[in-house]
Formats: sequence, C-alpha cells, structure tokens
Amino acid sequence: MADELDSREIRLEEVIRAQIVEVGRRLYLRNYVASNDGNISVRLGNNHLITTPKSVSKGFMTPDMLVVTDLSGRKIFGDRDPSSELLMHLAVYEDRPEIRAVVHAHPPTATGFAVAGIPLDRAVLAEVVTTLGSIPIADYGTPSTQELADAVRQYIKLHDGLLLANHGALTVGRELMEAHYKMETIEHFARISLVARSLGREHLLSREEVVRLQGLRGAYGITSPAALCLDDDDSVSASDTEMACQIVQTLQSSEGARLVPDNVPDVSASDKSEIRLTYRELTALIEDAVKHLR
Repeated sequence: MADELDSREIRLEEVIRAQIVEVGRRLYLRNYVASNDGNISVRLGNNHLITTPKSVSKGFMTPDMLVVTDLSGRKIFGDRDPSSELLMHLAVYEDRPEIRAVVHAHPPTATGFAVAGIPLDRAVLAEVVTTLGSIPIADYGTPSTQELADAVRQYIKLHDGLLLANHGALTVGRELMEAHYKMETIEHFARISLVARSLGREHLLSREEVVRLQGLRGAYGITSPAALCLDDDDSVSASDTEMACQIVQTLQSSEGARLVPDNVPDVSASDKSEIRLTYRELTALIEDAVKHLR
C-alpha cells in the first residue's frame, strides 16, 4: 500500500512539473514575461512547493529544472536555486491555506496600469466583476525582499488578483490553470480599459447591476475570498471595506439603467494644464517652428 501511495505521489509531481512548464511557455509566448522574468509555484501536498528556478526563461524550462522547497523556502530537491521571489509566494500560502498555485508575471498593459498607479477596480466588464471583483495595487516593495511579501499580505486575503506597484501582477488559484487564467483576465481587462479610456469614455456597470452580478456568483460556481463593496455605499465604513470586502468603483443609475456613461473629462477653457493636439496639428506646429528657426 505504501508503494502504491508513493507511486501516486510521484505521478502527481510529474503532472505538476509538466503543468508549470506549460504555463511558463504560455506566459512567454503571450509576452507576459521577458528574459528571466516571472515565477510560478504549486503546493505539493501539505508541506512542500514546486517552484520555478532562479535565472531561467519561463519559455524554455524543462521539468527537471524545477525546485522543491518546504513551506519556509528551504530547498529540498533540485539542482538549481528556487525563484528569487519565493518569499512573496510563501506569504500567499501562509495567509490563504486553500490556495494551491501562484503565478507572477509582467503583462505589459496591466503592468502599465501598475506603473501609473491606476488600479483595475472599475465595474466595466461583467466577467471580471463576477470572477476577480476588483484588482487593487499593492504598495511598492523591492523585489525578492520581505518588503514585497508584506505588501502582498495587505491584499491577498481579499483578492485573487493584484497589481504590484511598478512591478507586475500576481494571481492565485486552487489549481495552476485557474491562477494562469486569472492572469489572462487581468491583462485582457487592462487592454480593454486602456482602449476605452483612450476613446474618452467608459460605460460603467450600474450599482444595481454589480449587486445582481455578485448574486450570480454562486450560480456560476465561482468562489471568491471576499464580497464586493461598492464605493458609494455609505453604510460601509472605510475600516470595514479594508478588512472585509473588495471595493468596486461604480455609479448610481438614476433611471434604473444597467450601464452608466462616465466620460473622461476634457480640458476645459478654465483648465490649461493639458493641451491635446491631433497628429496633423502637431506636425504643422513643428514645421512652422522649423521655418522660424531658419
């Protein structure tokens, strides 16, 4: 019986190693990582992790490169050193015992929002509201340090996806592909948000629609670490939202509409801090300036 259990554990580890290699390849092919960026880990049993190695491109890993550690980060097995970001992963597993996988990457558009200090917390896409809720930005921490792990701790109990200030994104799941798909969702959401904001307008899901979507989570079989709090809900105090729920930015509908337009404000006559020009106007100004220089 013991030999049978050992063989099952060996097969499980082989499957997990293959999955980590595949997810690393997908992250690389989709430009979510460059060079040796990013890291992946999966919890193996109750006491061990399998993690990507340090200084290896995620697009060119092989199963034998992966490293087994204990839950304190001590290497148990492997020819290479574990990921330099392992402290961040360990913080997740400690604060969220039900989580079995962590993915960290640098998807370009989502990371752009993180660099700009803009969280992805607006109620724009129904799929994002029901699955991830809101995607906040964890405070900046120096990579590979306890400082970054502590910044992640501030949000990970309530969120399955985070932006990391001036760094990237982090997602978690009850199995590896779930964590990977959440990373895809974050980047997809960021791209759509960027396009909408560039066009000058977003239609937000109304407060009533967000409440309706939250009620559908159970019907969809979606589990979430926390309920949603609407940013205009006066019945919930700031301390409550920080401790108990995910804050989603939405708008009240005055006529029961499910979508509420929210224009990106243009520069008014009284505000000259920003000037917007078309490409043709800018070209004409440059040509005129060159003529004067001559």
